[in-house]
Amino acid sequence: MTKRLYLYDADLLAFTATVISIDDTRIELDQTAFYATSGGQPHDTGHITWDSGAAAVIDVRTIDGKVLHTLAGVIPEVGTEIHGVVDADRRMTMMRTHTAMHILCGVIWRDWKRVVTGGSMDALSGRMDFEIEQIPEGFANEVEDLCNVEIKKDRPVEVSFLSRDNAVLDRDLIRTKNNLVPESVEEIRVVDIVGLDRQADGGTHVSSTNQVGRIEITKTESKGKGFKRIRFVLHDD
Repeated sequence: MTKRLYLYDADLLAFTATVISIDDTRIELDQTAFYATSGGQPHDTGHITWDSGAAAVIDVRTIDGKVLHTLAGVIPEVGTEIHGVVDADRRMTMMRTHTAMHILCGVIWRDWKRVVTGGSMDALSGRMDFEIEQIPEGFANEVEDLCNVEIKKDRPVEVSFLSRDNAVLDRDLIRTKNNLVPESVEEIRVVDIVGLDRQADGGTHVSSTNQVGRIEITKTESKGKGFKRIRFVLHDD
């Protein structure tokens, strides 16, 4: 099984690993810093090199429990030691966006006590669905202002790990409508925007809210009775 290095250090961009299996143009490594698409967060990209070759990493997915890296170029053999480098710009945009989603989730939970029913993200943009009956006039502007206040507070973003037995005792850790943490997971990773939001989460995040940038709520829309969608983009200013 691949050790996912990004779970412990989201700033880690370079690493060494060994190829443990090959599936056509995809390789499995004994450890990786490349984030695999999951939880609404897209995969990392980058490249790998080894003594006799190099290849671009264009996709990373978890399939049947294996973290598979899709390569463009030559495929290294099983047993090859590789050096991997994650695209820093893409990683940072994804970290900013994912933390922004948690800020939005934290504000909606704190002030309206509404749970998340879905969400997805891309580089510097995303959407989240909430269990909300009606959106009052001025809601988008209010949410935007509240999120940007939290960003400017420069709240630290901390990562910790809890046993599943302890984690299930904390109801605030699961902010989604349904518990998305597989039963097979024995250790729960917790992302804590200190003083605002604390959730079970497997994604990559910045280390403080001030790194997110400015949130702009671009649209709110209905997704059926009792369900509303909030779309946002991030700006550098």
